[in-house]
Amino acid sequence: MRPFRLIGLASTALLGASLLNSSVPLLASPAQFTSYSRNSKSILDGNWQSCREADGSYSERVYDHVVNGVPQFEVHLGPKREFALFAGVQEEHRDHDSPANLLQPYRLDGESNLAKHEWKIPSLNLMFTATLAGGSRSDCESWYILLAPLHATSH
Repeated sequence: MRPFRLIGLASTALLGASLLNSSVPLLASPAQFTSYSRNSKSILDGNWQSCREADGSYSERVYDHVVNGVPQFEVHLGPKREFALFAGVQEEHRDHDSPANLLQPYRLDGESNLAKHEWKIPSLNLMFTATLAGGSRSDCESWYILLAPLHATSH
């Protein structure tokens, strides 16, 4: 199954507006990303759900981060408890267990339905946090996601 791709915008406010006004059935899908961000420095800040699909697999979404028309990186949310971040953007799906995945470990384990991990990626000046959220159940995993600059930029 080919994951659904979101093309990222430089502004989180624009990202949230584009998701809400998109003609793509993102919010109608069993898997969704809901933006909560009020912090203009955050790239992604919100709730991600990876749900079981008709074929028994869990959904995955790919966020392509593009600044001024230049692809910077792609973030993979799901399937289920897997996450990946790759430098650059490409159309073909990348394996999460690839050495090019900057998020290690890429699959999170949870005890008593608790899971949280923070990754720091200095090469891209990023910090990514995934926290298993309340409301997770057997057919859906619900995660609080935060992707933000590791250090303030000077522009």
